[in-house]
Amino acid sequence: IGVADAIKQDSEAAIRRLHDAGIRVMMVTGDVDATAKAIAEKAGIDSYRAEVLPQDKATIVSEMRGKGYTVAMVGDGINDAPALAAADVGFAIGTGTDVAIESAGITLMRGSLHGVADAIEISRATVRNIHQNLFGAFVYNSLGIPVAAGLLYPLWGVLMSPILAGAAMSLSSVTVVTNANRLRLFKTTSNAGKGGNQ
Repeated sequence: IGVADAIKQDSEAAIRRLHDAGIRVMMVTGDVDATAKAIAEKAGIDSYRAEVLPQDKATIVSEMRGKGYTVAMVGDGINDAPALAAADVGFAIGTGTDVAIESAGITLMRGSLHGVADAIEISRATVRNIHQNLFGAFVYNSLGIPVAAGLLYPLWGVLMSPILAGAAMSLSSVTVVTNANRLRLFKTTSNAGKGGNQ
């Protein structure tokens, strides 16, 4: 007779989303090897470490970081707190203990791994948006500052009035803020079909 916690219904789909995002998933558990192997195979987890003592979870996180991996740790208990703190990013399940929540950088309000995939999608969209804004501001200022400084005057006798230069600068700021506000319309893949924002 084997006894194990049931896998949450949406875990397999959430792990597929993480794989689609190019993320390798490892399970670190105190369960015996046979149970861990069965869960890993059923959920589509890439690798696992079984029979791990609570204090060794942080060691495994540090070991993975030492190999050059960017490590995100998901946990909900007191035993997970040191590993959550040791990871590059710690995700605490909101239904977990206060210690785990305090140790993590991100608290997931639902007890679902979809929250991890959602957070990663949102963070990547935010970084893309920042790059767009920096590029746009750089190009805009690279063209606008020389014109405002009178670069066109020797060629065509054109000078930009200070009022127009100030308005152009304001337009640059409005463009950046408008582009950043597009993130409010961003929908994660788990939420895109539901018509809501995440």
